[in-house]
Amino acid sequence: MPDGARVRAAAGKVCVAAVQMVSAPEVAPNLEAAARLIAAAAAAGAKLVALPEYFCILGRHETDKVMVREADGYGPIQDFLAGAASRNRVWLVGGTIPLVSLNEEKVRSACLVFDSEGRRVARYDKMHLFGLDLGEQRFDESRTIEPGEQPVAIDTPFGRIGLSVCYDLRFPELYRALGVVDALLVPSAFTSVTGAAHWELLVRARAVENQCYVIAPAQGGLHPNGRRTHGHSMIVDPWGEVLASRAEGEGIVLAELDAGRLAEVRQSLPALQHRKM
Repeated sequence: MPDGARVRAAAGKVCVAAVQMVSAPEVAPNLEAAARLIAAAAAAGAKLVALPEYFCILGRHETDKVMVREADGYGPIQDFLAGAASRNRVWLVGGTIPLVSLNEEKVRSACLVFDSEGRRVARYDKMHLFGLDLGEQRFDESRTIEPGEQPVAIDTPFGRIGLSVCYDLRFPELYRALGVVDALLVPSAFTSVTGAAHWELLVRARAVENQCYVIAPAQGGLHPNGRRTHGHSMIVDPWGEVLASRAEGEGIVLAELDAGRLAEVRQSLPALQHRKM
């Protein structure tokens, strides 16, 4: 259920939702959970709903996602996203799904955006691939994921929105390449260790330096594969204030994107106009 009071749209404002999940290794139960959470967000007034990275599968092995990859534009996961968007009349950000890559042993980790009619309006392929070696915790996404090449920002009824995924958060030059945006999307699955150390710091930093909202849905909890993700899905305003957050477990967080607040921050501290590079 939503954290806090029901949020209603007002003039110059729109309600958005960041969905937190604890995804399993099987696609079907994950889609069932996502459907339930999207519907709850829409019922609470959200017009834009964002799912976390790996919402459809967080496998027991890194290669599991390769087994369920889909061709671009075709497949049950993509059909689910289109249907959920149109059925709930929301713009839907599909976290990441595994799409076919040039390398048959890898996938593209694609963030897909659908409008409220169920039409796909954007695709961003994760550019920065996570690698970590902390002894018992080791990750190397480059073994199973082919990186994307192009930053993506799109115009929506809620303003201009930039797309990114998880590990991208550590690379501010990506966000500079997007230009001026009103909001950033960061579907994620931070580990418990790196999340505790850096997650909130990085999310708030990207909001402050780009003077925009950041919508950061995350995986949050102990997964059937034994992995623990940090959670703390959050929505942050252009001043770096955390408007809503959820520590762990399945659920949604709601907040308003306020065009007036965005203008106020940029007028009082015109840092975007002061850029030299």
